[in-house]
Parts: sequence; C-alpha cells; structure tokens
Amino acid sequence: MIHDMIAIVRDYWLLLLIGQYPNGPLGGLANTLILSALSIALAFPVSILFALARLSKSPLLRWPVTALVYFTRGVPLLMLILWSYFLVPLLTGADVPSFVTMLTTLVVYQSAFLSEVVRAGIVALGPGQMDAGRALGHGYLGAMRFIILPQALYNMIPSIISTFVSTIKDTTLGYVINVPDLTFAASQVNNQLLTQPFQVFLILAIVYFAICWTLTYFANRLERSITRRRAGLSNLPSAALVAPSKIISEQL
Repeated sequence: MIHDMIAIVRDYWLLLLIGQYPNGPLGGLANTLILSALSIALAFPVSILFALARLSKSPLLRWPVTALVYFTRGVPLLMLILWSYFLVPLLTGADVPSFVTMLTTLVVYQSAFLSEVVRAGIVALGPGQMDAGRALGHGYLGAMRFIILPQALYNMIPSIISTFVSTIKDTTLGYVINVPDLTFAASQVNNQLLTQPFQVFLILAIVYFAICWTLTYFANRLERSITRRRAGLSNLPSAALVAPSKIISEQL
C-alpha cells in the first residue's frame, strides 16, 4: 500500500498541488490555501465591526448583529454553502463562480466566529484599559483603536491561527459545489485510478493533517510565548504608577 501511495504522489503531485493550471483553473493545495487565507483576511475586519457592534450600547447596532452571529453560528456551514450557491444566482441573475460563492460563504461564517473571539478578547482586558485610555485623552473610538484593540488582537493571535486551521478544513465542503480545491483534485485522481480510493484519500488526509498539525503547533507555541510575556509584564515594578503610558505602550 505504501508503494502505491508513493506512486500516486509521484504521478499526480502536480495535480494535487495546483490542479490543472496553467491549462485550466488553479486548484489543488494552492487553491485551498488561497481560499483559506482570503476568507480569514476578509473576515477579520468584518469580525471586528461585528464585535464592536455587539459591545455597543445602542440596541439598533447590537440586536441585529447579535441575531446574525447566532444564526450563522447555529446553521451548518454546508447549508450556508448550498443556500449561497443556489440563492445568489437566483437573486442576481448572474452566473457566480463556485470559488466566489465559497469565499463569500466562508467570510460570513468565519466573521461570526471570529467576532466572538474579538469580543472575548476585548472583554477580557477589563474596563481599566478604557479608563486608562480616557486618562490619556482619548475618546471611546481613540481608546479602542490605540489601546484596547492592539492588546486584544495581540492576545488573540493563537485563536486566529486556530480559526485559520478550521477554515482549511472547512474548504473541503467546497467539493459539493465543484470548487477546485485539494479535495476536488484528489477526487479527480481517484476517478482516473478507480481501483485505489483508500490510498488516494489517505494521502489527502495526511496532507490535511500535516498542514493543520503544523499550524496548531505554531499556535500553541505562540500562545505560550504570549502568556510568558503577559506574566512578565504583570510583574513589572510600581514604576507603572509613575509612567502608565509607557507600560501601555510596552504592552502594545
């Protein structure tokens, strides 16, 4: 079996890596990573806006966003993908590429989850940070931008990486709408071989495991580093009473 897997990788590694490119659309592992990175990059600013809206005192902002977040988190991702795939062309009358459909769905889905991470990071800092920002002359938005969000986002880096890992695994659902990702490429290989499905999809599982394990390991190392740094800052001498702005800038 190992010999068969080595032969499959040797013969089809380019298809698994980039799909049919340059003779066709980009696919394979490259498309999976591009789709995951784009969805996180686009979802991140949206998640910050969602988190700030959920922390807002205005019910006109808080209630609709809260409903959207709970609805998105409560519906299976596969349902959102199918709704987007069939509903968007119906509403727009345009033929939307499957890659765009999957990207849009992942952005909405991951924005809802990341917004809770951002909100938890802001709440975990406590009200003292906002008081410190006001003491330095900032308004609400200024304190949020220059003091609270930088600290919260720094502490949330491991969680963001974990969300990226989850997104990589979620891209496999794009197979149902023919997104040319790594799973789709593996299916093409399987259709050509016909007699070795176990070996093909075992290779697929190994590739996903290697990527996700590496990113998770990096996230855990980074989280321990951040924890040690925060512990070191918490043990700083009482000079913080003399120069609070300096301590805040060091935390940033």
